[in-house]
Amino acid sequence: MKRILSGIQPSGALHIGNYFGMMKKMIAYQDTSDLFAFIANYHAMTSVHDGEELAKHTFETAATFLALGIDPEKTTFWVQSDVAEVQELTWALSTITPMGLLERCHSYKDKIAKGLAASHALFAYPVLMTADILLFQSDIVPVGRDQKQHLEVARDLAIKFNGSHGDTFTVPEAEIDDDVAIIPGTDGQKMSKSYNNAIDIFTTKKELKKSVMSIVTDARAIEEPKDPDTCNLFALYSLFVDGDNLEELRDRYLNHPLKYSDVKKELVALIWDYFEPQREKREHLLANPDEVYRILADGAKKARAAAAETIEKVRRATGIAYHV
Repeated sequence: MKRILSGIQPSGALHIGNYFGMMKKMIAYQDTSDLFAFIANYHAMTSVHDGEELAKHTFETAATFLALGIDPEKTTFWVQSDVAEVQELTWALSTITPMGLLERCHSYKDKIAKGLAASHALFAYPVLMTADILLFQSDIVPVGRDQKQHLEVARDLAIKFNGSHGDTFTVPEAEIDDDVAIIPGTDGQKMSKSYNNAIDIFTTKKELKKSVMSIVTDARAIEEPKDPDTCNLFALYSLFVDGDNLEELRDRYLNHPLKYSDVKKELVALIWDYFEPQREKREHLLANPDEVYRILADGAKKARAAAAETIEKVRRATGIAYHV
């Protein structure tokens, strides 16, 4: 059975881009794979610098993931910082990581351009991500197109370490779903909390309506045909419907008078109804934090057991385990 690994940052409220870009796929994998899913709170420290805020988001992210369908009986589900071996492996990998490899990673430059403060952590982000992946001997890592380069770094470092120290790490493969690789935000860029263009999964009906009604569309008149393939609104609507319902909307775009505001109102109802069954479970978990903490503690125990096997190999290969 293939081991699949993915993580999500607790840098803010989770949005529909998180769900359709990563979480939905992870939940589906539970029944067919050896799934490792974690909350990447070390990674979130590159953008969240308030300790109380990070702790709050970490807990709420766990509750949201559980409400949406992660089953701790089927999945190893934990918080990144509960497995200290990831930092030890990060350091070991840092000693073999060429500066040029990191300098070529476009994500650092992109994030700086978007306003994130330059830091060593942001620059060395791909090494920590590599440690996340290699520590658990991951076979497959589902990523968006924007993370593909980081997965290539993980492959390069695994091959380099294996070449120097013997067969230690599984060389991971990227899995990119082109249909949902990048979920557009309300402004057409990739949906991201840091870009202030996200539609949160669990929010009030009033806030949901406000977000959806802000989706950027073109200025074509009601009577004019509209292009569904270049429309942010259509792309987001298509996440919630398929088949005949989607073809009906496409026909409305192309062949009938259409008000974008009407489509937006329909989308509000679709999103609200889609997540209605999970909303009650999430409220229960938020009101019962000890239940969430117990699940995360059990998951961390399972994750540490897997990590210990890998880190022992690394210690012996590098000489850190100096005793016989």
